[in-house]
Amino acid sequence: MGYVTVSGNSILQRATTLILIFPTGFDLGGQVAIGISHWKSPFPPRRHPLCDSPDGVRSEASAATAPHLPEYQEPVSCPASLSINPISSHCSASQETISDSILKDVKLLMESLEGLSTPSKDGDSTLLDPGTSSILDDNTRTDPAPEVRGRSRSSGLCFSDGKCHIDYILVYRKSGPQSEKREIFERNIRAEGLQMEKELSVCNSDVIFLKLHAPWEVLCRYAELMNIRMPFRRKIYYMHRRYKFMSRMEKRINRFRGWLPRKPMKFDNNTLPDLEENESFTAPFSRSRIHHFTIHNKDTFFNNATRSRIVHHILQRVKYEEGKDKMGLNRLLSNSSYEAAFPLHEGSYRSKNSIRTHGAENHRHLLYECWAWWGVWYKYQPLDLIRRYFGEKIGLYFAWLGWYTGMLFPAALVGLMVFLYGWFTLDHCQVSKEICQATDIIMCPICDEYCPYLRLSDSCIYAKVTHLFDNGATVFFAVFMAVWATVFLEFWKRRRAVLAYDWDLIDWEEEEEEIRPQFEAKYSKKERMNPISGKPEPYQAFTDKYSRLIVSASGIFFMILVVIAAVFGIVIYRVITVSTFAAFGWALIRNNSQVATTGTAVCINFCIIMLLNVLYEKVALLLTNLEQPRTESEWENSFTLKMFLFQFVNLNSSTFYIAFFLGRFTGRPGAYIRLINRWKLEECHPSGCLIDLCMQMGIIMVLKQTWNNFMELGYPLIQNWWTRRRLRQEHGPNAKASFPQWERDYNLQPMNAYGLFDEYLEMILQFGFTTIFVAAFPLAPLLALLNNIIEIRLDAYKFVTQWRRPLPSQAKDIGIWYGILEGIGILSVITNAFVIAVTSDFIPRLVYAYKYGPCAGQGRAGERCMMGYVNASLSMFRVSDFENTSVPRTDGSDTFGEAVKYCRYRDYREPPDSPGEPYSYTLQFWHVLAARLAFIIVFEHMVFTIKNLIAYLIPDLPKDLRDRMRREKYLIQEMMYEAELERLQKEKNEKKKNYRAHHNWE
Repeated sequence: MGYVTVSGNSILQRATTLILIFPTGFDLGGQVAIGISHWKSPFPPRRHPLCDSPDGVRSEASAATAPHLPEYQEPVSCPASLSINPISSHCSASQETISDSILKDVKLLMESLEGLSTPSKDGDSTLLDPGTSSILDDNTRTDPAPEVRGRSRSSGLCFSDGKCHIDYILVYRKSGPQSEKREIFERNIRAEGLQMEKELSVCNSDVIFLKLHAPWEVLCRYAELMNIRMPFRRKIYYMHRRYKFMSRMEKRINRFRGWLPRKPMKFDNNTLPDLEENESFTAPFSRSRIHHFTIHNKDTFFNNATRSRIVHHILQRVKYEEGKDKMGLNRLLSNSSYEAAFPLHEGSYRSKNSIRTHGAENHRHLLYECWAWWGVWYKYQPLDLIRRYFGEKIGLYFAWLGWYTGMLFPAALVGLMVFLYGWFTLDHCQVSKEICQATDIIMCPICDEYCPYLRLSDSCIYAKVTHLFDNGATVFFAVFMAVWATVFLEFWKRRRAVLAYDWDLIDWEEEEEEIRPQFEAKYSKKERMNPISGKPEPYQAFTDKYSRLIVSASGIFFMILVVIAAVFGIVIYRVITVSTFAAFGWALIRNNSQVATTGTAVCINFCIIMLLNVLYEKVALLLTNLEQPRTESEWENSFTLKMFLFQFVNLNSSTFYIAFFLGRFTGRPGAYIRLINRWKLEECHPSGCLIDLCMQMGIIMVLKQTWNNFMELGYPLIQNWWTRRRLRQEHGPNAKASFPQWERDYNLQPMNAYGLFDEYLEMILQFGFTTIFVAAFPLAPLLALLNNIIEIRLDAYKFVTQWRRPLPSQAKDIGIWYGILEGIGILSVITNAFVIAVTSDFIPRLVYAYKYGPCAGQGRAGERCMMGYVNASLSMFRVSDFENTSVPRTDGSDTFGEAVKYCRYRDYREPPDSPGEPYSYTLQFWHVLAARLAFIIVFEHMVFTIKNLIAYLIPDLPKDLRDRMRREKYLIQEMMYEAELERLQKEKNEKKKNYRAHHNWE
């Protein structure tokens, strides 16, 4: 190995003779090419005046690694696993000879030594005007090639020198507060080894962008501290031994598959090659074992998401003020020291060239083309690519959403079959036939005074519609959906385990979280020792904690009472308007007064729901802050639970009222139960209450999903359109295209303050609608499936095009939402049992068929056994027994030709001329009541037994995954052992070689 010796006379005048000993030969043929060693400056970097200056931005890059030599003598390229052109992904290194770089380093040292006496004072004096080419001194780094500089300036992903990739952006205003804290914070950032560069905004001269870059040494140091797993060897798949007949069967199946067309939902690897990363064994990164890891290129070894996560980790631990807890970027964002903080998107998501012919420009472009574009709505999601760009937490959300959507296919199919079964058996339904033919049965008015007498046959259409949802397959579908919910959750656990293995999250544990600043400020006077960290921390007394929890629980209970009050208001509206619509001048409304009442009540209820949601968010925020949670995760869990509880009660309270209370406590004609002794409670339609429940669920589900989709995508689109319009007016029509990437990202909308909370909440509430009352509305899974197919692409489009890039973060599962899903699954069993037993006519029909119908005592039940059911389910009432406030204004002579003397109503009561007590309950009523209670008990126990059995039989970890994990653990140990032996053998050979060379020299 040769060496180059350089000395300079000007350096001798200011310091001792400097001799650079630089290796001019190195081996790139090994497994790991680490590159050229760094030159060690004789002057401590932290003593540099420009580095001590909080805004001396011109030289902090050289303070961290100055003078710096290029790590590689080849241009940096994108990872081999992606078909991406090397523009705007990473920045290129300069193409210089070793001797030229050494001379420039000597010149850099001389000029930096001469600048020791002229430190920068002005905080913004070194900022770049948007028209200039660089905000750094020319001798900070070697100048890049002209084409590299032009490309980096156009893409905006690098520093102005075109070499250092921007890992994070901080934004603040010159006129903003807390400038001293910001200066100290930035000085400490430089002390951690991060490089930074400032630049004025093109649109607003008051806005300043602080660009951060983490050098290789910093990335390695913190990757080791954070236990980030990095690849070190490609995976070797272990194939189990299979029996001969299995292999023969597989060959026949594969031959049959060859005749079938390709799966349209999978991506064509020939068209879009290498969408997923190469699978490799990973291990926690260690600098002492760096030779074990596969480092083809230092600039791409840590991907952009990992680099941003490391920089954010550093920023969260940098102090901005004297004091043991005065640290962290989040606190500076909360006190407005910085306006925004975000990692950059990797360039534009659009390209003039086709991705199929020219490849993707960057990962963002690739995500748009194969995920967020509406043309690929039927394709599977590229989860590995989503995880690589947005991090594991967002990747898990989309994995769960995709899994939920896929599991909705069988539920939607079975629900549609139940609906079609009701459609095809409509002409054979004995009950609907009797209702449609009952022209001689006169029904009592459903409201006071204004409602007329009606023929039972007038409700023929509603009886047929009810049969579509309430038929013989309803009970089967309710059991199926209860089992489906369990299978969905159990198989999601298996799917999550596979993702956790593939994404190296099996052994990942969350770090000990920092204490929230609000908690610290409130309880800083009293401290106790943390059992994990062993450090003193603020302590909340037991009495204080639980007194706050009691107050918070009282607030939750009060808000639930507000929901009940809103439902009570809807009930009063229904009671009043049913009489108003019955006296309406328009015949269509007058003849369908009850349906019009239900429809308008549901729409008003939806508006109240949306208004109360705004109130609930503020109340949940207030109550959560009142509890003073210790950490951010505790705060998020508490807030999530409150918001879910509020919105669930708000959304489903009216549905529970219609399902279980509407028409149940109205009394009977002549003895109605009245509200505030004035208004008669609303009755069910003559064809039953299920039609009201179907209308409630259908309208609320469609309106809420439409509104949510509009707010999720429409609001960011409008905001971004308004921003683009303002920029076009101020800077011309093509101004945005010339903006650097940080400027374009800053003009996008930030991610929701609560992260993925809104996305999860919307889907969890939909899951409740899909399962809780599914026995009354079998089409709910189909509506949910159609919505989710759109929802996936809406969320993808929003994340890729409309939002700033969120900070990539890790997570092992979906958190508290899984427990909420399990709770909804248990509640759905109970509610569906009550819907079938109480709301539908399934039990009364069953009792009639086996006990009172033509087939009584024969042990069978069919349509012939239901003859006479309608007449048996209606009771007789004498019109002369009406209360004065309930007497209709017409006696029915104008409709029926003579005055009505008797009318019928839905109930099991004795006739008015009964020898016993008139209008008392019949024996059939008690039989039906007992059968309903027995069905609820049997149904719940049977379904819960099936659910628990399925949960027990389905293991959380697939067997092949368990074997792969054991195999990988064994192979990793073997590989580490072999690599260590190889290293020791290599060192031994080198010692022998050096020993022989030494003896030969002598």
